Amino acid sequence: MKDGFIKVAALSPEIRVADCTFNAESICVQMDAAIQEHAKILVFPELCVTGYTCGDLFWQELLLGAAREALCAIVAHSKGNDALMFVGLPLEKDGKLYNVAAAFSNGELLGFVQKKYLPNYNEFYEARYFTPGQETVSFLDFCGQTVPFGMNLLFCSDVGLCVAAELCEDLWAPNPPSTAHALAGANVIVNLSASDEVTGKSSYRRSLVEGQSARLLCGYIYASAGEGESTQDLVYGGHSLLAENGHILAESPRFGSGITFAEFDISRLRAERRRMTTFSAPDSQQQMTGHHPSDNDRMRIGQWKNLPADGCERTVRYDWSGDYLRAHVSFIWEETRLTRTFDAAPFVPSGEADRTRRCEEILMIQALGLKKRVQHTGAKSLVVGISGGLDSTLALLVMTKACDLLGLSRRTMIAVTMPGFGTTDRTYRNACGLTKSLGAQLKEVDIRDAVNIHFRDIGQDPDVHDVTYENGQARERTQILMDIANKTGGLVVGTGDMSELALGWATYNGDHMSMYGVNCSVPKTLVRHLVRYYADTCGEESVSAILYDVLDTPVSPELLPPQDGKISQKTEDIVGPYELHDFFLYYLLRFGYPPAKIYRIARQAFAGVYDDGTILKWLKTFCRRFFAQQFKRSCIPDGPKVGSVALSPRGDLRMPSDACARLWMDELEKLG
Repeated sequence: MKDGFIKVAALSPEIRVADCTFNAESICVQMDAAIQEHAKILVFPELCVTGYTCGDLFWQELLLGAAREALCAIVAHSKGNDALMFVGLPLEKDGKLYNVAAAFSNGELLGFVQKKYLPNYNEFYEARYFTPGQETVSFLDFCGQTVPFGMNLLFCSDVGLCVAAELCEDLWAPNPPSTAHALAGANVIVNLSASDEVTGKSSYRRSLVEGQSARLLCGYIYASAGEGESTQDLVYGGHSLLAENGHILAESPRFGSGITFAEFDISRLRAERRRMTTFSAPDSQQQMTGHHPSDNDRMRIGQWKNLPADGCERTVRYDWSGDYLRAHVSFIWEETRLTRTFDAAPFVPSGEADRTRRCEEILMIQALGLKKRVQHTGAKSLVVGISGGLDSTLALLVMTKACDLLGLSRRTMIAVTMPGFGTTDRTYRNACGLTKSLGAQLKEVDIRDAVNIHFRDIGQDPDVHDVTYENGQARERTQILMDIANKTGGLVVGTGDMSELALGWATYNGDHMSMYGVNCSVPKTLVRHLVRYYADTCGEESVSAILYDVLDTPVSPELLPPQDGKISQKTEDIVGPYELHDFFLYYLLRFGYPPAKIYRIARQAFAGVYDDGTILKWLKTFCRRFFAQQFKRSCIPDGPKVGSVALSPRGDLRMPSDACARLWMDELEKLG
C-alpha cells in the first residue's frame, strides 16, 4: 500500500458443477498463485464453491453441507495471509437460502454479504432458490466463529482502503447496492458474478463496470464464472474486469479460466472524492437504506466482536458506522510492484480518433470563449503579439476560428510582430508568413529603440543581460499591444500557456497580461499537439509548412541576442523539459499526489528518456517555482478552461500567494 497502490486480482477458477471438494482445491490453488504475486484483494466468482449452474441441486442438503465444509477449508487455507478474499456460495440461515459472498482473511471469516437482486428471467431462476438480501446486519455461527451476515458490511484498513461487495445482478439493477456502499465510505467494490455470454453482452458488461466505477469514484473488481459451469443452455466466459474511476485497467480474455491482476490507486480515489463536494453520504443513514440494526444486535455484536474465535483472539476489530458494520483488517506494509502504466503526456489525446475529437473540442472551447468576449465587449479588432513561437501561433489559430464563427473578416485580426534584441530571422519569417497566410493584418513595430530609451531613463546598462534587460522588452511589447488595441477599439488576446503560468515563466505585467487569455489552461505539451493537429488537417500547404517549422523551432522568449543568427536562449535548458513539468503539474493538481509519489511514477513513465537524477532535479525546480510564482497566477486575465486542470484563481486554484513549500521540498530532499 505504499503511495496508495494496492494490487488486486479477479480470479476465475476451473470448477466442476456440484463438486465442492474439487472446487475448493481449485480455489486454493488460484489463491496461492495470486498471493504469490502479492495481491491484497482477491475476488472469486458467484457461487464458485458449488458452481452457479447447480439448478435444483441447490435444494439438496448434501450439497449445502458440502459447501459449508469447503468454505471452512478455504478459510483455513488462508491462514497466515493478510489478503482480503471473497468467494461465493449458497448459505442457509433461519430456514432460508441466500446467495452470498464470504469475506475472509488470515484464517478468519469476516462476514457474509447477501445478493439483493435475484434474476428470474430467460434461463435464470435464482428467485426459485434464493431469498433476496437485506440491509440489516445480523450474524450467524459458522465454522466455530460468529460471523456478521447482511448487505451492509464494509471491510476497511488503516491505510484508507474500504471494500464492499455486491453480486452479479446487483450491478445490473436500477439501484445497485454499491451506490449506498460508496456513500457509506467504500472506495473499492467487488462483484462476484456469473454472467453468461451472448453476442454483444461483453461490451455492455464492460460499460456497466466502467460507468459504475466512474459514478462512485471507486475501484471495481468484477470476477465472473467461467470454465466448468454447465453448458446445458448457456456458456460462461469467465470475463473479469478491473476498473478504476471509469477506466478499465485490466480485462481477462473470455472463454477460459485464470487470474487477472491490476493495481488500484486508493489515494487517487480518495483525492477525487475530496474534490467532489456532491459525493457525500445523506444526512442520515435512515435516508440511505431505511434499515437500522437493533440495540440488541449492536449489543450482541459488541459482546462477540472481541471474543475468542477458534481458540485465538480476533485479529479483526469491528465498529458501527450508521447502519453499516465495519470490519477493520490489517495489511502487511509493502511496496506494490506496479504493472499499470502512466501516460508520459497526460494532457495529450491518444489515438487518431480521440485526437481528432479532442483537438476539435479544445479549439472550439477556446474559440467560443473568445467569441463570447468579443460579442460582449463589442470589440472591433483582435490584437495579438505574433512571435513565430508555439503559443502565439496557437492564439492566432484560435482567433481565426473565432472570427469565422462570428462571421467577421479575418482582417479583424491584427498580428503585431515586434522584433527585439533576441529575434531571429527564422521566427520573424514564420510570424509574418503565418499572419499573411491566415488573412490577418500584419503590423511591425521594432522595439529596440524604445527599449534603449527606457534603459537610459532607468539607468540600465544594455550590455548587462539580466532580468531587467529581458523584462524591459516584454513590458514594452505588452504596452504596444494594449495601445494598438485601444486605438483600434479591440482586445489584446493573451498567448501565455498553462505550463508557463505553473512555472511563473512570464514577465509580470508583461506577457503575463492581456484582455483575454485563450491559452491559459492549455499546457505546453498540448499547445504543441494542437498546432501539429492543425498543420496535419488544415489542407493549406502554405500554412502547414510554416506550422511544421514553428513546431521544429526551440521554445524561447527570444530576449537575449542570438548566437550566429540562431536562438541562444532556450527555455527548456533553463527551467527544464516541459513534458516533465506538465506531468508534474497534472499529478500535483489533479490528484494531489505528494512529490515522492510523483517521482516514483515519473521514473516509470519516462524510463529510458530521463534518468532518475534528471527527473528529481526538475521536480525540485517545479515545486520551488510553483509555490514561489503563485502571485502571478493570482491576477491572471480571464480565459477558458479546457480540461480537468486549470490555474484560474477564480475557480480551480485558490492558493495563497505566500504559501510555504517546505513540506514539499523537505520530502524531495529525502529522495536524494
